[in-house]
Parts: sequence; C-alpha cells; structure tokens
Amino acid sequence: MSTSLFKTTAASLCALMILAACSSAPQPKFQQELFETGASPYARNFNSSVTDTCEAARRALLSQGYLTTLTRNDTVDGTKNFQPTGDTHVVVEFHVVCTPGEEASSTSIVYVNAVQNGFALKKSDTSASVGLSVLGSLSLPIRSNSDAMVKISSETIPSGKFYDRFFGLVDHYLQTVVRTQPVSNDRIETRPLPMPVEAAAPAPIPETPDVIGKAASVQPASDAGALR
Repeated sequence: MSTSLFKTTAASLCALMILAACSSAPQPKFQQELFETGASPYARNFNSSVTDTCEAARRALLSQGYLTTLTRNDTVDGTKNFQPTGDTHVVVEFHVVCTPGEEASSTSIVYVNAVQNGFALKKSDTSASVGLSVLGSLSLPIRSNSDAMVKISSETIPSGKFYDRFFGLVDHYLQTVVRTQPVSNDRIETRPLPMPVEAAAPAPIPETPDVIGKAASVQPASDAGALR
C-alpha cells in the first residue's frame, strides 16, 4: 500500500516538474550568444587596404539605393527605407567598420552590422467637450484623429546569406574600380632655379679697307708724264 502511494506521489512530482519546464518563459536571444572563435557571418577578409575596402563598401551600398555617410576612411553608415504595406514601414541601417588585416599591411577585415527597424501606423482619437453657459449644461463633443508612425520592432539581421551577398558586391567593386596610389606624405624640398646667363654681344666686325678701289684711283707717275 505504501509502495504504490510512493510511486503515485513520485509520478505526480515528475509530471509537475515537466509541466513547469514546458510552461517556463523561453530564454531571451541575447542570452543565447555563444561568442565563438570560428568564422563569423559579420566579418570578411580582403586583400586590399583599409581605405580601398571601405570605399568599395560605400559604392556597394550606393549601388543598392542606400543613403551613405562617409566621415572617416574606416567607417561607412547607410540607411534604406522600405514600405511593405500602407500601414507599415521598415528602415534598414547598415554600419560598416574596416580594420587592418592580421597578415600584411595590404589586407583588411570588414565588420558589418545591419539593423532592421519596424514602424506601424497608429491612429489615436482625442475628444474634448465645450460647455455653453447660455444653454446651461449642454456640452458639444469635439473629436480629432491623428496618425503617427510608431516604432514597434528593432532587430539585428542575423542571416548569413544577407551578408554574403553584401561581401560579394564589395569584392566586385574592389576588382573593377580603378584605385589610385595616395600621395606620399614625405616633405617636399624646393630650391630656386639658377639665374639665366646673359648671352655676350657679338664683337663688331672690323671694316676691311677697300684696297682695290684706292689702287684704282691712284694713277702711276709714268702715265702722267706721257699725257703731258
């Protein structure tokens, strides 16, 4: 008798424990973070400098309709609006960070985070009453309707394929866009050019006496005596 009662009590306790476990609230997602050291869907290595990689990321976002801001060479932010229905609105915010690579100076690592914010149209009715002293206690209701977009959700996009497509587009722009070498920051030395040397004036050519003319004008003495 006591044995059967003990078995019945134990079975009841097990059933209650199982029911309590099933009815407990699910574990929040932020407590499910594993922080593993393996490959991350939010990061990718590139064989290019930090500046070139972030520029390719900016072009990738611009090509897909994102509004970007580039205030630093290693950070790119972008936003894009979506309208699934008439009463809902979605905003995707992109945040890109470029850091130097681990192997060489010409490599970089890109970290990406995209957040999807959801908004819904909420209608609210407000009413007020106005008392008229002339008519006694009579009151007239006044109603007004106002519509506003209210934020209802905000979540980081966890899809690996979503980021794979973005990284593939970044690699496309790294392969196709012409990159220029930055100007060196070394000090530039200047020095004046030598003064031009003035060309010497040519020496005057001495006049050659007209020996033939003078000889022709002088008559020999024998000819003068003969004329006499």
